Amino acid sequence: MPGHIKKTSGPDPDPSPWLIVSDEIKEKNKKKPYDVKKSVWVPNKADGGYLEGLIDSKEGNKVKVNVDGEVKVYKEEQVSQVNPPKFDCSNDMADLTYLGDACVLWNSTIRYVNQLIYTYSGLFCIAINPYKRFPIYTLRTMELYIGKRRNECPPHIFAIAEGAYQGMMNTGNNQSILITGESGAGKTENTKKVISYFATICSSGKRKEGEASLEDKIVQTNPVLEAWGNAKTVRNDNSSRFGKFIRIHFNASGKLSGADMVVYLLEKSRLTYQQPLERCYHAFYNMMSDAVPDLKAKCLLSDEILDYWYVSQGKLTVPSIDDKEDMQFADEAFDVLGFTEDEKYGVYKNTACMMHMGNMTKDFVPVGKEEQAEIKNENNAIKVAELMGIDCEWMICYFCKPKLKVGTEWVQKGSTCSAAANSVAGIARAIYERTFRIVVEKCNESLIDKTMKKVHYIGVLDIAGFEIFDYNGFEQICINYVNEKLQQFFNQHMFTLEQEEYVREGLDWANVDFGMDLQPCINMFEKPMAFLAIFEEESLFPKATDQTFKQKLDDNMLGKFPNFAKPNPRPDPDAHFAIIHYAATVSYNLTGWLEKNKDPLNDTIVEMIKNGGNSLMIQCFADHPGQPLENPKDDGGRKKKGGGKTVSSYFKGQLDDLMTTLYKTEPHFIRCVVPNTHKIPGGVEPGLVMHQYQCNGVLAGIAICRKGFPNKMLYPEFKARYNILAAKAVAKAKSDKSAAGAVMDVVKLDKEKFRLGHTKVFFRAGILGFMEEVREDRIGEVLAWLQAGARGKSSRMQFKKLQDQKLALYCCQRTIRNYYIGKTWLWWQIWLAIKPNLKCTQFSKYKAEYEQKIEVAEANIDKAIAECDAVVAVHDRLLNEKNELTLALNSGGSAVQDLIDKTNRMEEAKNDVQRQVDATNKRIAAEEDNIAQIEQSGAKVVSDANRLRDTIRDLENTIERTEEDKASKDNQIRTLKDEICHQEELIQKLQKEKRSGGDTKQKTEEDIQATEDKCNHLNKVKGKLEQSLDECEDALEREKKVKGDVEKMKRKVEGDLKLTQEAVSDLERTIAELKGSLQRKEKEASSLTAKIEDEGTLGNKYGKQVKELQSRIDELDEEIHLERSARAKAEKSRSILSRDLEDIGNRLAEAGSHTSTQIELNKRREAELNKLKADLEESNIAHEGTLAALRQKHNNSMSDLGEQIDSINKNKAKSEKDKAGMERDLQECRAALEETMRDRSNIEKNCKMTQASIAEANAKLDEIARALNEADSTKKKLTVESQDLSRQIEETENALSNLNKNKVSLMTRLEDTKRLAEGEARDRAALLTKYKHLCSTAENLKMKIDEEAEKKNDYLRGVSKAQAEIQLWKSKYETEGLGRIDELESARNKLISRVGESEEHIESLQTKIAAAEKSKHRLECELEEMAMEYERTHAAAVITEKRTANFEKVLGEWKTKADDMHAELEASQSEARNLNAEGFRLKAALEESTEQLDVVRRENKNLADEIKDLLDQLGDGGRSIHDLDKQRRRLEVEKEELQAALEEAEGALETEENKVLRAQLELGQVRQEIDRRMAEKEEEFNNTRKNHARAMDSMQASLEAEQRSKAEALRIKKKLEGEINELEIALDHANKANSEAQKSIKRYQTQVREQECAYEEASRARQEMTERASLADRRAQALAGEMEEARALLDSAERGKRQTEAELGEARSAVNDMSAINSRAAGEKRTMEGNVHTMQAEIDDVLAQAKNSEEKAKKAMVDAARLADELRAEQDHVMSESNAKRGLETQLGEIEQRLAEANEMAVRGGRMAMAKLENRIRELECELGSVQARSGENMKSYQKAERKVKEIAFTNEEDKKNNERMTDLAQKLQQKIKTYKKQIEEAEEIAALNLAKYRKAQQELEEAEERSRLAEGQLSTTRTARAGSFF
Repeated sequence: MPGHIKKTSGPDPDPSPWLIVSDEIKEKNKKKPYDVKKSVWVPNKADGGYLEGLIDSKEGNKVKVNVDGEVKVYKEEQVSQVNPPKFDCSNDMADLTYLGDACVLWNSTIRYVNQLIYTYSGLFCIAINPYKRFPIYTLRTMELYIGKRRNECPPHIFAIAEGAYQGMMNTGNNQSILITGESGAGKTENTKKVISYFATICSSGKRKEGEASLEDKIVQTNPVLEAWGNAKTVRNDNSSRFGKFIRIHFNASGKLSGADMVVYLLEKSRLTYQQPLERCYHAFYNMMSDAVPDLKAKCLLSDEILDYWYVSQGKLTVPSIDDKEDMQFADEAFDVLGFTEDEKYGVYKNTACMMHMGNMTKDFVPVGKEEQAEIKNENNAIKVAELMGIDCEWMICYFCKPKLKVGTEWVQKGSTCSAAANSVAGIARAIYERTFRIVVEKCNESLIDKTMKKVHYIGVLDIAGFEIFDYNGFEQICINYVNEKLQQFFNQHMFTLEQEEYVREGLDWANVDFGMDLQPCINMFEKPMAFLAIFEEESLFPKATDQTFKQKLDDNMLGKFPNFAKPNPRPDPDAHFAIIHYAATVSYNLTGWLEKNKDPLNDTIVEMIKNGGNSLMIQCFADHPGQPLENPKDDGGRKKKGGGKTVSSYFKGQLDDLMTTLYKTEPHFIRCVVPNTHKIPGGVEPGLVMHQYQCNGVLAGIAICRKGFPNKMLYPEFKARYNILAAKAVAKAKSDKSAAGAVMDVVKLDKEKFRLGHTKVFFRAGILGFMEEVREDRIGEVLAWLQAGARGKSSRMQFKKLQDQKLALYCCQRTIRNYYIGKTWLWWQIWLAIKPNLKCTQFSKYKAEYEQKIEVAEANIDKAIAECDAVVAVHDRLLNEKNELTLALNSGGSAVQDLIDKTNRMEEAKNDVQRQVDATNKRIAAEEDNIAQIEQSGAKVVSDANRLRDTIRDLENTIERTEEDKASKDNQIRTLKDEICHQEELIQKLQKEKRSGGDTKQKTEEDIQATEDKCNHLNKVKGKLEQSLDECEDALEREKKVKGDVEKMKRKVEGDLKLTQEAVSDLERTIAELKGSLQRKEKEASSLTAKIEDEGTLGNKYGKQVKELQSRIDELDEEIHLERSARAKAEKSRSILSRDLEDIGNRLAEAGSHTSTQIELNKRREAELNKLKADLEESNIAHEGTLAALRQKHNNSMSDLGEQIDSINKNKAKSEKDKAGMERDLQECRAALEETMRDRSNIEKNCKMTQASIAEANAKLDEIARALNEADSTKKKLTVESQDLSRQIEETENALSNLNKNKVSLMTRLEDTKRLAEGEARDRAALLTKYKHLCSTAENLKMKIDEEAEKKNDYLRGVSKAQAEIQLWKSKYETEGLGRIDELESARNKLISRVGESEEHIESLQTKIAAAEKSKHRLECELEEMAMEYERTHAAAVITEKRTANFEKVLGEWKTKADDMHAELEASQSEARNLNAEGFRLKAALEESTEQLDVVRRENKNLADEIKDLLDQLGDGGRSIHDLDKQRRRLEVEKEELQAALEEAEGALETEENKVLRAQLELGQVRQEIDRRMAEKEEEFNNTRKNHARAMDSMQASLEAEQRSKAEALRIKKKLEGEINELEIALDHANKANSEAQKSIKRYQTQVREQECAYEEASRARQEMTERASLADRRAQALAGEMEEARALLDSAERGKRQTEAELGEARSAVNDMSAINSRAAGEKRTMEGNVHTMQAEIDDVLAQAKNSEEKAKKAMVDAARLADELRAEQDHVMSESNAKRGLETQLGEIEQRLAEANEMAVRGGRMAMAKLENRIRELECELGSVQARSGENMKSYQKAERKVKEIAFTNEEDKKNNERMTDLAQKLQQKIKTYKKQIEEAEEIAALNLAKYRKAQQELEEAEERSRLAEGQLSTTRTARAGSFF
């Protein structure tokens, strides 16, 4: 960072070149090419920066940009506008009109390149490190900024410092300067410059003799802090490894009065480990530099730094740092700062101690089996102990065996070598850190001037900026957390100032708080159970590890806090989590964080240090508790001050204090930036700079600016610059504001884009650039007008000059003629001789005239000189012409006659020229007419070309329409097929609806039964409620009796009242006693509040019950959802089965189309279907009627029951309300009774004492009478209260009886649920055993089915081999012709015999399949029975769950598992559907392939070569594939050539059309190029056409040859085609039937497996239900315990009731005594009653809430019952669906039997077809026998090779795949051949069209060229004519 220039003898240099943008730079920037609309920035991926380019074109959201001559395509959002050149090198980037990232980077770069290192960005001052020293920190520079505002001087940190100082002095508020940036950006240097500025301009001038001034002390803190706090890093040689906040204090007059500092986060990990390219703190190396002579001796140091391991792991020297000089500065700074000698050397010793402790860690060696750590060489330990001032042996002992306190005793625990070394390292780091803090504290003490008053301060914060490294650890997250807080602080402050300016200027603006954008991230750190809280908790937990810490973070924060995310594996794959900061998303690795946060120390060693002899070290550990042998006496309530605090909590406390301080100040911001990583002056790495701008908030600040109005301009400046846009309106405007408004109206700028303030115009981002663009357009218009005027004037002057020259030429000609005439005339010669002599007679006259002329000439000398020059020029020109003419005359053999003749000729030539001019003018007019005609013809050519293009487009559109029509026809065919399928589906759907109607009927009957059960249950509840009502009436009667007794007691109390009249004389004494009773009342009020709290707890308890019931309702809802999903699953399975039925029906229809029996079956099925439809309609009508009646009945009953329930709930609520009132009155009575009892005892004592003073009381009888009246009134009140109490007691007794009844009913229910749960468990065990047995049988059957399927596959493989042999023989027959007819017939007979054999095998397989199907059907029946039994048990389990109140959690788990099952079932169903669709697709493909094969056979004449190759491929294997590939490649090459030729032709046509269009303007210049290109294109087109013609001829010749060669073979082939076709048809039918049967078997196998999996899942679920039932039993037992507790509470309440009644009797006896006292205390009582009433109101609210919660609980119970009923209904529906499924499966079995019968019929039909060919099989009987023998052997070998079934199946599948590939290959080749032919034909047509277009265009071009030639000829003639006319 910039430093100071070392002073020379002269004055300070001028800093202006490094601060102010010079005029040369401005001119250079203006010369930069710039287009307002096209100049843009585009991203440069190479360096992360941006490149400037010009927009070439726009296509949608794509933009083509020309960058350095290369056109590139970018997205529209990647392109940003370029600012006009006048904004380059702008002092404040907020003033830029375009505030994109590229514009910000460019402004910073161009300023830095021009050596301007400071730039403003809104409130920021950006300082870029120049890596060289500039003279901008001298005293001369400081004087430039003293007393100036920020906008009055160029950007500089002195301007920021001066602004802070002026703000402090003007407003009296404290200021702060925040300096942040990366390492190496220059934060520390800028901090020093700011401090030096304040020290220079604010010097106090006070200094004691022999003592340094305060300014010197402030400056001298830098060497000390840099030595002990700075180190070398990879980027910076002098990097501060701590943060600091320096406060500089000022007095009232603005002079320095002191300073202090706070340090943050010293990097302690650097002390024990350094990177190879880094170095530890400078202090270690400074101390080793011998700058202080006796330092090494006192610190026991050697002369070699390598002797100390801790500080020699990285680099040892730094070129830019002189360690010896720095040590001298630091030593002097200690003296200046007032350190004593002992304190200074104490710092040195502590630093050296840390170096020795690093060597000590290497001295530990393991001893014994337990590898106990011991020290063999004690040299280093002795040095350490000496420097610490402690005993060496004890130190070694406690490092190797630290003391721990276990209970009340101390024990020693052995340590390993690594543990001991870590303990030493921890002590060493603590010593260095605490020493550094002590140094800072001493500096603060020395910087405080206690004699001066501190009024204000300016704080300078120097702290690291946002950090993102490859490995981000504990230090990085702390720094980034600080920067989050600082960025929020900046956002809040910055836009607060902006918004204040908007308000000050009178803008309409709604305030926005941008600080809240960062609040979620800060909350993620600071909220309870957020990051810092979890970190603190894990740090204090002894067994916590990094993994537990990570797990806890993920559990508590992932998904709950949006800023906490999963880590990105790049660049750190081991990162544990990521945090989304404002700057970027950072991945953190938390390895070792817990240890760093704990920062553990060996307490025993700390205790030794505290008791040692090193005073500075004792002071360092003064706040650590150490390890005292006995606890101090005052430790009971005192926390540990320093030992128990973690690093994070200490840091957060410091940060909170810092933020509190900053929020109380007015901040100023400086951002330091590293321009490049190589420390090259002037070098900029764009990616690095943009990353820092993003991290340190510059881009965020600019984004905030863009939200408002970042560009501002004063009205005079605006008026001066943009006056040109509306000059008249501005001139008429009365004020600057109205003038600006007029300009905006003329520009028509949206009012949202600008605002007019009181003194400024405010613009949105980018609008100022628009204004500049409009201004430049206006200037361009004015300049164009000026240029037009100037050019007109110049042209007129030129014309006048030519005209004058012409006249002068005529004069010269005339003069020359006269000269030659007078040359021979003697009189003229005489006149010439006499004429000069005539002047002598008139000399005086001429003299006067000449003098006048001289005066005139002198007056007009300048004009005369100019005219003289012009005349001289004309004279010279004429002289030259004269010389030329004389030469011409001399060369002509000069004679007078010749001259006369020549003059005559010249006159004739003049006449001729005049005539030629006239003719030329006529020709010019004619040529202009011709040109107009040519232009018209050109326009006509253009129109013809456009017309041709339109016709081409129309033809293409017609082709597309025809293709669309073709596609639409195909779609119509497909829709018709789909309609047929849809009709069949409707038939199936009607059958399903019939079955569903039956199911709904069954369901409604079940619903009716359920409603009847519910009605019975409600009737029972009604009877119980009536019984409870009777009991309440009995209790009421009892309460009436009690009321009579109370009235008797009342009379007794009235008698007692008379006795109290004798105690009236002692009333004064009773007043004091009443005060005591008042205090007791207060105590009772506190007891009442306690009771209120108890009621609150009860309310919370009721709330919990309500939540539990609501959770139960939710779980019941989930169960209903589960049952509904099961229902949907059943419907899906039903739809799958219906789809299978449709497929089987389709197959039956296909198989039965060849038999008569199938027709009869179809007719019978249609009749059945019609009958089913009629039955279905009848049943639907009947069901709808019954369903409507049942619904009406059900609704009526439900409404009645609901009314009854509502009335019961209302009565219950009323009774509970009365109960609560009684309880309150009862409590009040108790309190009153207690008071009266106490008062009664006091009164009795007083009565004995007052018997002697009865005589004195007679005088006060009048007062007693008044007291009696008051007592009567209170007596009446008490009677009313007693009546209320009696009524409330009655109601409480009634409520207690109801509670007892409810308790009994709950106990009976609990016992019922227990019995049901036990029965359910027994049923489940039985079902599990049965299920296991069925599973084993199902597996056996499955194995048998697999074996049969494998046998069937073998037979099918034999059939496929036979088919392959058929194809082989057929190919041989077709290739070999007539000579092989006999062999072919014998082979065909052989194949026919093999086909018969295969059919026999198929029949045997059919029988085996039928047996397997029967076994499968039996297995399905057993599975259905198990399913029914499962449904029954499931229904019982649901009933049990309905009655048990604690199955809620079980239902949740059941739901999750059911969802998994549902997902698996859906996946399997989708897979089955995909397989079915694949089967149908393959079937359709097979049919298409057979059709294509027939087509190919019919097209053998046209495709002989291709068919031959295919047959060779089928007969000889891979050879034909190669030939086909060769042919395919050849055709592809030809196709590509044709396409290339067509493309070239099209390109040529397009270019020629363009040339025709441009021929009107460039005919003369482009003609040769057009001819050349036309010739080249014609040659290319001719070549391609010839090649195409040759290829077509060769193909045609080969086709004709093949047709001739195949003519005879085709005649022979026709004889056998019929038989072969019949054989192939029979084989196709057999193959189809077999493949479909195999598919159905596989589908059924998959269904069986799915059912087995579902059953296993159900069994597992049932087992889980048993476990949950046991849990429910345990919960029921817990509820029983709770019921017993409730019963005990009820008994205690009854006992309290009896006690209350006894106390009530005593109270009644004492009421008489208290009446007088109550009369005196009426006033006090009223106040107390008011308080009590408020408390009672609160109690009423709590009780009301409790009642509401009870009502909610009751409603929840009702909802739970309703949901349980719905659940049962859904289960019943599922059972009905399963029954329907079983019915469908039976129908499926019947249809499969029909399919088997149809297959057998088809096979019989095939046999009949085969019987026709038996006559030709006789010759092959021997071979057939051998084949049969081989097949028998194969069967035997098959039976022996059952273990290798899987391998055979695999080979079978491979053969199938090969066959499919071969057929697919053949089909693809045929399709390709067809497509190639179509493409060739289309290419020929297109070529013909293009050729026609080309020829037509060529003709038009030739005509245009001919016309252009004529026009050029005429034009050349006119030009020559015009040139001749000039001469």
